[in-house]
Amino acid sequence: MTPIGRTRARGVETLSLDSAATRNALSAALVGGLADALAECAADTGVRAVVLTHTGGTFCAGADLRDPPRPDAVVGLLRQLVALDKPVVARVTGHVRAGGLGLLAACDIAAAASEATFAFTEVRIGVAPAVISLPVIPRADPRALARYYLTGECIDAAEATRIGLLTLAGDDVDAALAPVLDGLRRASPQGLAAAKRLLTARVLETFDREAADLTALSARLFSSAQARDGMTAFLERRDAPWVL
Repeated sequence: MTPIGRTRARGVETLSLDSAATRNALSAALVGGLADALAECAADTGVRAVVLTHTGGTFCAGADLRDPPRPDAVVGLLRQLVALDKPVVARVTGHVRAGGLGLLAACDIAAAASEATFAFTEVRIGVAPAVISLPVIPRADPRALARYYLTGECIDAAEATRIGLLTLAGDDVDAALAPVLDGLRRASPQGLAAAKRLLTARVLETFDREAADLTALSARLFSSAQARDGMTAFLERRDAPWVL
């Protein structure tokens, strides 16, 4: 069974992360399935825009610690979202953690329901937001990122909007997105592709310049003794040994 659900309405293809049992964690299967679906959307002239959403109460919990994808596969997926010549809109009604924020930042427009929450939790298991920094750092407030990268604090949708992780938030996310999707449907495919290239040029430059180093950093951190301790503590629902 594919971990990606798909529907289409008036040229907007909705891709749903559909592994609610694992809180839509980034497993090898989910990363591969989403990459395949995006490639099909890129080749399909009937797709004007893509909405990325989820089933269950979590948009994405970050890396699947039991079935982790290769760091280079995650980098490839994030770059694919940024480089797709059609707009990608994130629609979030639940929680977003760690690597899930990389998916969010790689989208062109991101909307969330007011009850959604967000956190860069990597430091709490002994790693860092390495590869997801490629889309996150160019698009979010650097002073706010310094706080939330270093502390792993949970923030709400209003704060996520203020610091640039979200474009907009509202009690009814679909009502908030209605004018956005209407605008995309009224835009020409050529115009959308050209406008998106203007917006993503610097983000793609960051990928080209830093992806190899950040991929190596991610692999090194995840294979470290502290990360093993942190991931074990997380899976056993207890504090890591360094917690004071």
